[in-house]
Order: sequence, then structure tokens, then C-alpha cells
Amino acid sequence: MVNSIVLPKIMQIGANSLDLLPETLVSLGCSFPCVITDKTMLELGYVAKVEALLNQQNINFGLFTDTMPEPNDTSILAAVEMVKTKQYDCLIALGGGSAIDSAKAIALLASHGGKMSDYKVPYQVTEISLPVVAIPTTAGTGSEATKVTVISDSATDEKMLCMGSGLIPAAAIIDYQFTLSLPSRIAADTGIDALTHAIEAYVSRKANLFSDQQAIAAMKLIAPNLIKVCQQPDNLKAKEAMMLGATLAGIAFSNASVGLVHGMSRPIGVHFHVPHGLSNAMLLPTITEYSLPGAPRKYAECAMHMGLVTVIDDQTLAHQTLINELKHINQTLNVPTLAEFGVVKTEYEGLLTNMAEQALASGSPGNNPKIPVLNEIIELYKKVWL
Repeated sequence: MVNSIVLPKIMQIGANSLDLLPETLVSLGCSFPCVITDKTMLELGYVAKVEALLNQQNINFGLFTDTMPEPNDTSILAAVEMVKTKQYDCLIALGGGSAIDSAKAIALLASHGGKMSDYKVPYQVTEISLPVVAIPTTAGTGSEATKVTVISDSATDEKMLCMGSGLIPAAAIIDYQFTLSLPSRIAADTGIDALTHAIEAYVSRKANLFSDQQAIAAMKLIAPNLIKVCQQPDNLKAKEAMMLGATLAGIAFSNASVGLVHGMSRPIGVHFHVPHGLSNAMLLPTITEYSLPGAPRKYAECAMHMGLVTVIDDQTLAHQTLINELKHINQTLNVPTLAEFGVVKTEYEGLLTNMAEQALASGSPGNNPKIPVLNEIIELYKKVWL
């Protein structure tokens, strides 16, 4: 079987790799970038760092700071028009997954027109768009190294999954120093998101030898350091390991796909405005337990790669150790249940069928080791509320 692997053309990894931004632009043949970011990056001074580097090299640039968390198809339109009008030759995406996902979508629409719903799965985005240089500021989504973007439909609230080689950033600058000032809640949510990527990629029905190696490396980096980066914000080794782990997890799932956790997570985010990483965390222990029979050996191996067991002769023990650890992570990092988050039970129950249908429509549950039917997803949604 042939596996087509897609990666950024250039990856700059490590402390102070941001300094290589001008050099990276030159390597891509770009000279007139537009920075795509949000107000938080502006307030933290991160945008000023990028501006200083560009100014030092006399590189003219544009700036769009109105990307939104959980972006939708209307939130990017002003940027699309700006990029087309000014004729920028590349985009610099600075921020978390939302800013990077927004930049991918902006590049696509500015280059090829149409609307985001034209490009959602099962459509495969192979069109070559404006180059995107992705600079992640969280250790979480891995979007800097994926061929995926998720943009909500403002009319239907559907989280549209768009995939294809045309969405891979041209370059990624992965400087863990951006994560040093992350609040513990964001570090926790994005970190669990990265762990979810690694686990789901490893057990995915589309997993392959290449993606497995990235997922294994990601689990080995993330599992021992996830709690540390939240409780020890000055632990540089842990921060560096988490940042690289998140990128490797992104590479893994971009080339193997995610599963039921992500399929069920997206509707929760849309309807109840739960941050993506947090909704993944709410679901991960329960959905993993449900999925165990679909890939018993691989889930046992996850426990081993995470350093929870040394051998997998007793798969039942490995499975229970894995589930216990996922629950322990949630408890230690104060991940709330949906009820504790403030989701009203009657509203939640009224949307169960709709959310289950949206989860199935995303295609992600079809990659899960154990493929659910609609009623099973509804029952799982009920189970994770408390």
C-alpha cells in the first residue's frame, strides 16, 4: 500500500528559531507577507517581535489582527479581501490553532475564490495557494504541520473539516519560547489536544508506518511532560518537549487522520463554545474506553509508549492503566465535565441527535478503531455530560 506523506517544505525548530523568519521568507521566494494573528498576540508583544524582524530586513508587510477563536467562514472574509487587494505574496500565521487555521483558509479563498463550504470533506484541497508560514504559540493543535483546517459555517454552526495537500503550510517555525507565558488552563487544554492527536493517529484505521513513528515519538514526549508544563511553567526542557511533541502529533494525524474523539468534539465546541482542546479532554477517557475493542494491541502499545507499562503481555492491565492515566490527567489539570462547564442539560439533550449526526458527517468516526452508529454516539454524549 502506498502512503502519500505531506509535510511543510521548511521546518525551523528550537529556541530562537523565530529569528530565521526573514531567511525563511527568502527561501520561499516571498517578499511581501501579511501577518495573520489576533489581539492577544498583539497584547503579549509577540506581533512586535515579528514586526521587528521584518523591519530589520526592510521587508514591507501587512497586518490582520482580527482572527477569532474557533473561526467561522465570515470571520475570515475581511482578511481575504485585504490579501487580494494588497496582493501579498505569502501569509505569516502567528498564534494558536485558530490563527493558523484562519490563515490556511484565507490563503485558499484569496487564491482560488469560492466559499469554505466548497472545500469541506469529502472534497480534497489540492489547489496550490499563497504560501503560509506558520508560527505556533501553543503546544497543541499541530496545525503548523497539518493538511487540515477547521472553519465553522456561520449559517449552520457546522464545523467544516477541510483537508488536502494544498492546506499544508509552506514553512513552520516552532519556537517553544512562545509557550513560556501560556496560562496553565491553555497549556492543559492544548496539551491534552496534542496527546489526543497522537493516540488517535496511532489507532486510526488510516495509520501507516510513517504516521505511527511520529505518533510514538509524540506520545513519548508529551506523556511525561504534559502535567509538568502546567504545574512548572519555568521548566524549559518540559516546554521544549511538549512543543516538539505537539508538532509530531500534528504530522501523525495529518497523515493518518483522527477518530471519534475529534468527531464528537467539534459539535460540542460549536453549540456550547467549549474550546477545542478542552472538549477533547472531556471526551478522551470515555471514548478511548469505548474504542478499546477495535484495536486492543495498539491501545496497549499506547500505554507502553506513554511510559505507563513496560510490557504489554497483559493487554487488559495495559488498557486499564491507560484509561486510569487519562482520567488522572483530567483530574490533575482540573478538566471540568460538561455539566461543570455550565452546559444546560435540557439544551444539551435537545441537541444530542443533531450533534451525533454532525459528528458522523465529519468523517472522523469512520477512522476510529471501533466505528460507531448514530445511537452509540448519542449514548456516549449522554455518558460524558456528568
